[in-house]
Amino acid sequence: MRSGWSPSAVPAGVHDTVYLVVDCHGPGGCVWREADINGTDLETVITDLMRGEYSDPLCIVAFNTTENWSRDVTSDIAREVQERCDLAYEDVPAWLEDLVHRHVHPERQLPLRLKR
Repeated sequence: MRSGWSPSAVPAGVHDTVYLVVDCHGPGGCVWREADINGTDLETVITDLMRGEYSDPLCIVAFNTTENWSRDVTSDIAREVQERCDLAYEDVPAWLEDLVHRHVHPERQLPLRLKR
């Protein structure tokens, strides 16, 4: 018989924001990956992205259950990656190009061409 209790997905004692990254693996599909079980700061998420810890990041969502909020932070993080690359006079890493172009430079995307 079920007791009605289930363990929390949020680590005990953690009051920080938890980041989940949707990471795609080609034909294998996409998975939600938690950036760090102990609650990760934004700096760690950005560093992991730039190091190539994710195959093809699609979006990043921040959750804070203590403060009762969640939001899509993909655009914020993509802009930060672009700014850091610009400051270092480096190109955006190849594995982050799609993420940055979708969220920072949507005006640079080629228009959809319809067949006639």
